[in-house]
Amino acid sequence: MTVTPLTPRQRLARGLKYTAVGPVDVTRGLLGVSADSAQATAAEVRRRYRSGQLRRELAAAQETLVQELTAVQEAVSSLPETLQGARGRSRRRKRLLTVGIGVGVLAVGAVTFSIVRRSMKPEPSPLPPSVEVTPKP
Repeated sequence: MTVTPLTPRQRLARGLKYTAVGPVDVTRGLLGVSADSAQATAAEVRRRYRSGQLRRELAAAQETLVQELTAVQEAVSSLPETLQGARGRSRRRKRLLTVGIGVGVLAVGAVTFSIVRRSMKPEPSPLPPSVEVTPKP
């Protein structure tokens, strides 16, 4: 038979019921109920604090989003002037872009060649040879 411990409320009720062990059980029951109440209150305070913190973080994120949208609107409104200025320099940019792409392709080719060449060489074993190099007569 398994004996389950009494909850603080059951202990308080039993303490009030039995007069012989009453004062001890009443005291233990009141302490237990008080501890449970304090724990529940602390959990509720933590929950409210977290929800308030979440609310503050959400408000900060909303403010940041508004600032970002304002910056995007300004960028979009100034886009026609930017495009007009860029058209005059587009030939030089195309040439620079082509040269940059060519240099990038050459760099990738050199790295690939180096990796392939290195992978073709067998690596020496860090272990000593299992057979003697110079045979005995």
